Amino acid sequence: MRVTRESLLRIAKETAQERAYNDHDIVAAYLTGSLLNVDPMLGGTTDIDIVFVHQNKPARTREFIKLTADFHIDIRRRTKDEFKSPRELRADPWMGYEMYDPILLYEREKFFDFVQASLRAGFDFEQPPLMLQRCRKLLSQARRIWMELVEENTTDGPMEIRKYMDSLFHAVNTVAELSGPPIYERRLLLEFPSRAEAAQNPGLAAGASGLIGAIQLDLNNLKSWLPDWKAAFMAAGEKPGVDDRIHPVRLNYYEKGIKALLEGENPVAALWPLLQTWTLAVENLSEDHLKFWQAAVTTLGLHGASFEERVQGLDQYIDRIEILLDELAKASGITD
Repeated sequence: MRVTRESLLRIAKETAQERAYNDHDIVAAYLTGSLLNVDPMLGGTTDIDIVFVHQNKPARTREFIKLTADFHIDIRRRTKDEFKSPRELRADPWMGYEMYDPILLYEREKFFDFVQASLRAGFDFEQPPLMLQRCRKLLSQARRIWMELVEENTTDGPMEIRKYMDSLFHAVNTVAELSGPPIYERRLLLEFPSRAEAAQNPGLAAGASGLIGAIQLDLNNLKSWLPDWKAAFMAAGEKPGVDDRIHPVRLNYYEKGIKALLEGENPVAALWPLLQTWTLAVENLSEDHLKFWQAAVTTLGLHGASFEERVQGLDQYIDRIEILLDELAKASGITD
């Protein structure tokens, strides 16, 4: 089956129209994510990210629909009330970019044009005041998660590693949003070096890689973890209550993406999606699955005293980004 960006865009539009026809609570639908790019594929896979806007609060907020083993639809649902305040939307680091330049798939009323016009009003969305406001929100979230991690003072199990990576994810995207939209998990370490360069702080990319143990990582180790990662993903995908990202239809999406990164110019970029999804999976598993994961994070320096040092390093990394934002604010004549 030949799949192109154009054929996936057509499926997106047909899906949105069919769902809206059968559900009159849907006000609008738009496309976001990787299909907005000219080349959305990674390892020959991608997903179709559709956001449905509902009049009332939907019973389900996320849904996956399998198309083939390599392609699926990722549906998110929002309520119309979430778009009420354009001022808040413009300062939102996630929804702001989501609505800034998506592809409209369907609207029952003049919802989309009004929200987007309000979002773009004054052409200041990408100017320093709003840009820095969004970045500070991301960095504040990174700091909040880091503080939770320190205050709990517990073990270095899956939950703690997940929080550690979540804090780092927000810190990295703080820098990324200085020059564009946030980066999601499959491409995080692949695209971040260019964003750090754009922020005139290329060392932040190496810092992020170092904080998850990617710099000294033997690629043979990373490749050897793939079977255990896959087994954990498949086992957790059958359990109730697991994180939405660990869904059976997304297995190839991650596996082929990880393998493509391993064969690319920056193979250590494969570590982020592998470690993040593996950690999410083993939070719901035990015994051998947990043992194999523990061996991997120990190799990465995310265990015992080494993990404590990494948590301290994350503190310094967040501080470094805060100084960067302060310097940019000062250079732009912005005062708190």
